[in-house]
Amino acid sequence: MEKSNFVDQIRIFCRSGHGGAGNKHFMRNKFTALGGPDGGDGGRGAHIILKGNSNLWTLLHLRYYKNVLAEDGERGGANNCTGRDGKDIIIDVPLGTVARDEETGNQEVEILEDGQEIVWMPGGKGGLGNSHFATPTNQAPEYAQPGLPGLEGWKILELKVLADVGLVGFPNAGKSTLLSVITAAKPKIADYAFTTLTPNLGMVEYRDGKSFCIADLPGIIEGAAEGKGLGHRFLRHIERNSVLLFLIPADSNDHKKEFEILVNELEQYNPELMQKQFIIAISKSDMLDNELKEAIIKELPPHIPYLFFSSITNKGLVELKDLLWKVLNEPVK
Repeated sequence: MEKSNFVDQIRIFCRSGHGGAGNKHFMRNKFTALGGPDGGDGGRGAHIILKGNSNLWTLLHLRYYKNVLAEDGERGGANNCTGRDGKDIIIDVPLGTVARDEETGNQEVEILEDGQEIVWMPGGKGGLGNSHFATPTNQAPEYAQPGLPGLEGWKILELKVLADVGLVGFPNAGKSTLLSVITAAKPKIADYAFTTLTPNLGMVEYRDGKSFCIADLPGIIEGAAEGKGLGHRFLRHIERNSVLLFLIPADSNDHKKEFEILVNELEQYNPELMQKQFIIAISKSDMLDNELKEAIIKELPPHIPYLFFSSITNKGLVELKDLLWKVLNEPVK
């Protein structure tokens, strides 16, 4: 079985560094026999930091990085010397990465910009040395603070593809063929369901040097919101797309029903997806005459933009690019 280089979810154990203990020490030198407390503070435990990297497009580089154990802070020294902080661990991740706690499922970090750094798991604070606890009535404190522990737990890193346009449709709707025609991407194309098992991204060259990003996403089947087919591993990528382009093949038995099934799966997964801009594109339209096109138009929702195109004959592709560009650049209402 072919092993994909696209990894969009990993599970790792993370532990940030423990804070170093404060030092219990008293000044002693040849001039001072019974000096006061001079124990230094412990160093901070190392943070675990996520950093956005626009050159990455997958979590593949973290596949075998199962344990992330950050360095502890050093113990405080004599003469009020503070211990060294632990060396922070910086994990580069692609844009669109979300970090969750496995136990609670809560989202903790979201990386959307190149170079963005967020402290995901802060290290423990270093303990105070005994010099902090000297008082007029207790001039020789015999105690110092221990460092605070770091955080630890099993975490999930998920990648949600960042693209302007997401191609949505049943398997074999013609999504990969369209992507291969209007971009330089070379997705796998074959005449069987689930040819596309991972998202494929391509840049569409528009007029005057302008461009936008389009994603070919694995096909939906009825019940995907409940985990059937590729289930949630596919649906989460749709959350990042500004425009959803629904591809319905011309030879579909019921164009209206197919569109309603697709929309229903999206709504069950995340009702907020209904706020995105929809466009309906009838693929493989080279097999249609004007009469059949009119019959299909009557089935489609009147309030959603639509068009007909053929990836084989290139008919309607210029109009499709124009419509996508127009919708992407419409002012937000």
